[in-house]
Amino acid sequence: MMLTKDKIISIFCLMDDILQGIEHKDDIRRQVSDSEIIITAIVSSTSFYGNHCSAIQFMKQYGYIPNMLEKSRFNRRLHKIGKLLYELFEIISSYFKDFCCEMHYIIDSFPVAVCHNMRISKCKILKDKKWRGYTASMRNYFYGVKVQLVTTKSGIPIAFHFTPGKTADVKSLGRMIDKLPAEASIYGDSAYLDYSLEDKALERKAILLKIQRKSNSKRNDTLEQKREKLKMRKRVETTISDIKKLFPRTIHAVTLDGFIIKLTLFVFALQLNKSIN
Repeated sequence: MMLTKDKIISIFCLMDDILQGIEHKDDIRRQVSDSEIIITAIVSSTSFYGNHCSAIQFMKQYGYIPNMLEKSRFNRRLHKIGKLLYELFEIISSYFKDFCCEMHYIIDSFPVAVCHNMRISKCKILKDKKWRGYTASMRNYFYGVKVQLVTTKSGIPIAFHFTPGKTADVKSLGRMIDKLPAEASIYGDSAYLDYSLEDKALERKAILLKIQRKSNSKRNDTLEQKREKLKMRKRVETTISDIKKLFPRTIHAVTLDGFIIKLTLFVFALQLNKSIN
């Protein structure tokens, strides 16, 4: 998903404008701004499978940022603005929620392993049983994190967070509901089924939880409702597939923070790529 020149410039201008709008201050001694670090990281995630070296070389070679930092300094700068990346993602998400009045959302999760199961005992990034999860659709175990993702009905990511692999999906639903506007609808599969949460969301914010029912559910769906939920679920599955296409075979990181930053960038990069035409 190589970004065009126009899109790279558009994303850079957007990042720079937002940073100015939130009064983010760069150190005046630096020759490379945080906006330039961010756009290089985005290019890395969209076009080079998260390989920072390739993105740095690309930005230098094609004259986008001739004085871009070398890899080690670039990584240190990127780690310092890890929280800022999520803040920028949230600001862009608010555009869809507040200005576009988007009212239909979809939630789903997908696993991201930090290592192959055979190498769990040697894994240095994670050290706990809570990271070992099971993917029912694939019928296999993994060692890593789950990405809880909320998208618009057109497949643009507007909210996400990470949980240990063992964490049940339904435990994340309450946190994600808080990010939605009042009177919105959110679709999800049966892993998010929680009647008490459905009632609370409806009572507090008039949010409709349109979760797929299990075969023994006490609240049955009509055939039309089943078709509607299945159709929406396929849309978020397409978005998850688009994110996974950006991944390398193995996401390289030496710390959990570094791993999370790379995952954040993959989701953020897809949001920007789909939002800017």
